[in-house]
Amino acid sequence: MQHDQLIGQVQARAHLGSRGEAETACRATLETLGERLPEGLADNLAAQLPREIGEHLRRTEVFGGAGTGERFDRHDFIERVGARSGADDPKAAYMARVVLEVVGEATQGGVMTKVKDALPEDIRQLVSAGSTG
Repeated sequence: MQHDQLIGQVQARAHLGSRGEAETACRATLETLGERLPEGLADNLAAQLPREIGEHLRRTEVFGGAGTGERFDRHDFIERVGARSGADDPKAAYMARVVLEVVGEATQGGVMTKVKDALPEDIRQLVSAGSTG
């Protein structure tokens, strides 16, 4: 999936008013996901996305590739997405679900299964819920 197509899908499914809002939703969600995932897994996911979008996952990496894998729950995940995007918690949760759904469609192989497996159940539900869940 190309950058413009991915952003367009996020904008349409999340009912966002502009491509800029869709870009912000992607950045906020993927930077937060990058903080939660082990670094190597974040790199694997980033490699399957358009460069401009994948870079959001890499922004939170630490030197040396040891990984962040910071521990936080769904509430903190949504709070961080909201803080980065300027959205309230319900909108941040919905945007994150949409971004994760579109990212899942844009990837190949089992990378999203590995992402889900690396997350606690409460955040894993965001990955599985999608735009209609």
